[in-house]
Amino acid sequence: MLRARRTRRVLLFMPGDDLHKIKKGAASGADSIIMDLEDGVALNHKEAARETVRQALRDESIEFGRTERLVRLNPPGTGLQESDIAVTIEGYPDGYVIPKVESSDDIQTLSDTLRRHERRIGLEPNTTRLIPIIETALGVVNLPGIARADQRVEALAFGAEDLAGSIGAVRTPEGDEVFYARSAVVLHAAAFGLQALDTPYVDLHDLDGLRAESERVMRLGYTGKLAIHPAQIDVIKSVFTPTEQEVAEAHALITAFENHQQNGTGVFAYNGKMVDMPMIRAARRILARAISPDDID
Repeated sequence: MLRARRTRRVLLFMPGDDLHKIKKGAASGADSIIMDLEDGVALNHKEAARETVRQALRDESIEFGRTERLVRLNPPGTGLQESDIAVTIEGYPDGYVIPKVESSDDIQTLSDTLRRHERRIGLEPNTTRLIPIIETALGVVNLPGIARADQRVEALAFGAEDLAGSIGAVRTPEGDEVFYARSAVVLHAAAFGLQALDTPYVDLHDLDGLRAESERVMRLGYTGKLAIHPAQIDVIKSVFTPTEQEVAEAHALITAFENHQQNGTGVFAYNGKMVDMPMIRAARRILARAISPDDID
């Protein structure tokens, strides 16, 4: 069962030092906006980017609505995370995305820092969410500890480009070189009740390729995908949102299952097929993917 209730089908990166693009992202229809302090910002713009993100989070004229407001920090070990948090937490973001996480210590250290700043600004401790990105060989090896490191963690994200560099692989359209790591991330997310978010598709002009990859990772078990351009949002959303027919069939199957359970029947025939618990779990996953942001408390 997923620990998180929030819908995260598509999460859109926006450079943290560009207020205009953040405003566009807020109105894009993405489930989550990730205001980036890492790769999207030059080293000499880090301080300005923090202030821009804080301003965007506090600006009442920017209508995020139900869109989740996330901030991607600089990686552990850079010495930049403390300042990233100290400035941006004053805008009350919903959570932080952590790149290049390699151990549970990375999560726990950050959680302790967050707790200190939450107290400082009057936030209830442990309310700020965390989404680690697994994008190094060591991060993949240490996935069990990372997945269960802290109650703040609601999802695991996979970063294919940095992972390929970490292991010396060459990126291909098929993705065979990152298949093991991609599978490991979704497996550990499922094991610990977390959402699994797939890596961005970097060819902005190939929407057919984006759709094909999104469908492939959705079948693998991923619940959403990172995006790097607003043009990718509708394609990703359409893949990770069940159709009305799929939802209706899932409801009907679960209703039939519940009726048979009340009658004391375990395995039963439905539409010419034998139904057991794996099929029921699959139907429940479809309904979980169909939850709208409007259903979130």
